[in-house]
Amino acid sequence: MTLLQAALLGIVQGLTEFLPVSSSGHLILTRHLLGLGSENKTAFVFDVLVQMGTWLALLVYYRQDLLAIGRDMLSKDARKAKPSYARLGWLIIVATFPAIVVGWWLKDSMAGELSGLTATGFFLLGTALLLVVAEVFGRRKLNVAQLTAGDALWIGFFQSLALLPGVSRSAATLSGGMTRNLSRPQAARFAFLMAVPVMPGAALVAWLQLGNLAEASALWMPLLVGFVASAIVGYFCIRWLINYLSKRSLYPFAAYCIVVGILAIFFS
Repeated sequence: MTLLQAALLGIVQGLTEFLPVSSSGHLILTRHLLGLGSENKTAFVFDVLVQMGTWLALLVYYRQDLLAIGRDMLSKDARKAKPSYARLGWLIIVATFPAIVVGWWLKDSMAGELSGLTATGFFLLGTALLLVVAEVFGRRKLNVAQLTAGDALWIGFFQSLALLPGVSRSAATLSGGMTRNLSRPQAARFAFLMAVPVMPGAALVAWLQLGNLAEASALWMPLLVGFVASAIVGYFCIRWLINYLSKRSLYPFAAYCIVVGILAIFFS
């Protein structure tokens, strides 16, 4: 892998991690266009570790929310703590459990047959279906403070769908939130905050596998380039998407996923 290819993969990761169009699916498609393999552990390790660039973008963008959540959850003086932030932190923890359970079960499949071009195309069609379901059935009137533990668990199960390559985490969690009647911007806020504890878990698995790869030493510089590219692009992508969701629907993203999914299946 050249540094230019690594930068392109990082840019694709940054653009598609938060847009509801599937970063994993687009990384697989980009690898095919660049003539790089996507159905091996090296590709899986690279893609997951480069994803940590977008995790850094999340930390920077939501730094005030995250600091408030951590402070209030750890506060010894309940009178000074803001229940909404402490409660939000516990809801995020509840929503994380389904992804942990399903992720451990699927950890071997994600780097194998499920990462093929045909499967990616079908999973992109599934992503489109999730977005349409969210728009059709979501009443979009609640905010995050009104979520219950049951709502958080429901959204968490939706997030676990994103462990399949080609299913967008953003689309899945947005759909989960909107089908529990969150507004689009509030569903996005909870969806992105949910990603904060999940992404490092996946990265830990990839990091442990990195040491077992024969070509590990040659991956360090491409990883660094991809990480920086995904962090910069990801930060600006979050800002754009939150503004977009305050005014517009998810249907254009659904249409895009349908077109790309059909093309992926056709050219496979």
